[in-house]
Amino acid sequence: MMEDPWFTIQQINENTYAISEYGHWEKVHSFLLLGEEKAALIDTGLGIDHIKRITDQLTDLPIDVVTTHVHVDHIGSHGEFERIYVHEGDQDWLVNGISGLSIDQIRKNISRDITIPVPETFNPDTYQPFQGEPTGLLKDGDVIDLGNRILTIYHTPGHSPGHIAIFDESNRYLFTGDLLYDETPIYAFYPSTNPVDLVNSLEKIAGLSNASKVFGSHHTVGLDPEILNEVKSAVKFLREKKLIRFGTGIHEFKGFSVQF
Repeated sequence: MMEDPWFTIQQINENTYAISEYGHWEKVHSFLLLGEEKAALIDTGLGIDHIKRITDQLTDLPIDVVTTHVHVDHIGSHGEFERIYVHEGDQDWLVNGISGLSIDQIRKNISRDITIPVPETFNPDTYQPFQGEPTGLLKDGDVIDLGNRILTIYHTPGHSPGHIAIFDESNRYLFTGDLLYDETPIYAFYPSTNPVDLVNSLEKIAGLSNASKVFGSHHTVGLDPEILNEVKSAVKFLREKKLIRFGTGIHEFKGFSVQF
């Protein structure tokens, strides 16, 4: 395991790494996937420190940034890379920012509950979330070939309009972004979210029965695929009880919870 003052680097297998920011309350993970011809970096973290410093140490392959969704904690270091891809549903947020989310609120969120020293380059008073044009747009069913490693894109809206999950066909790893993780609720209670879409997206990924591991973007790195069976049960419960709407609160299941 590489030592770094801000990032925690965990090797998942010989060509897959989690790059985590445990010193921040979000406990967000980015994932570096190496192929034979290029690499994919799934999200770029908070932008409190420069994630490219880490990826430069792990590979000299060209890197495509694959964005699960355009929230600040997932696009923080996008500006350090040349090739950035996002689903068309989140393109406007990447270019223009999220409507109604003030810079004061972003700076408040980014700077609170930090438990380890931040780099000298980080100033919450001047922090600016990335904005810029993507290199290309992703859609459901797209395939990214890294060279003997195929990634399939699944459009999974709800948490954001253009949220995606990524399935690594070679290792059967499912990267779920903010659609599925443990410890704190998955949320679809902001005006920019959609509870119905979120539940439909959970049902969609639950159908990937051949997944060997599930990697959410927060908290535990690597969940057992049995959680997808619990997701199926949760979807059925939420529909039967007519809970899929704003204001119904937090719904807890085995291994995860959802908040509407």
